[in-house]
Amino acid sequence: MASSAHLILSYVLSRLFFDGAMMTLSISLLSLLGGMLVGLILAMMQEARFAPLRIGALGYLWLFRGTPVLFQLIFVFNVLPSFGIVLPGFTCAVLALALNEGAYMAEIMRSGINAVGRGQRQAARALGMKDWQVMRYVVLPQALRITIPPIGNQFIGMLKLSALVSVIAVDDLLLVADQTASANFRYIEALSAAGIYYLAMTTLLMIGQAIIERQLARRGQRRGARVPLVQRLLGLSGAGHVR
Repeated sequence: MASSAHLILSYVLSRLFFDGAMMTLSISLLSLLGGMLVGLILAMMQEARFAPLRIGALGYLWLFRGTPVLFQLIFVFNVLPSFGIVLPGFTCAVLALALNEGAYMAEIMRSGINAVGRGQRQAARALGMKDWQVMRYVVLPQALRITIPPIGNQFIGMLKLSALVSVIAVDDLLLVADQTASANFRYIEALSAAGIYYLAMTTLLMIGQAIIERQLARRGQRRGARVPLVQRLLGLSGAGHVR
């Protein structure tokens, strides 16, 4: 028992496992950022007046929500080279996870956009603002603040989902643990060390998310009695236009 605990500790403190954890964290962060961008584009497409854009967004959601993430990872890694597109495993992992995450992030982004009152949009248009200006200056700043808590949950989920990239030979934490265990058949110790890293990362993320949510709640209370954003824009616009 003592030797097992010592081996687990040696794995946890080893550079190999640390690098695997940093690879997992990098893939998770880049995939989340890519998914946020894709989700924002899809959310705006769903809100567009042009019907083909809405249909295209719905088709994207249908495709990426209706197929397993593992299928999408293997498809990107094995099928793209058939079209002459050869990407490193890390890039394939980030690309596949970001495309998948975008399908789920779209609903979060759309909910944040819809949470901004239509009255604010109408008032902004009354100031002479164009649709893209309404989205840029009025809707998105408020929507992004609303979506921060669920985005935190998505990051934690992405951290755990990233373990799937080991199937395409990306040296993430799970693959490092599996290869280490295969060398000496000490699976309990290697996987326990990986589990400690996963628990440490998710715990820190949950603590960080709780702090951010608390800060946002306090700011929301302080801003409750302030002048609405559109009215502030009206006071700053002078001639009634924001440029």
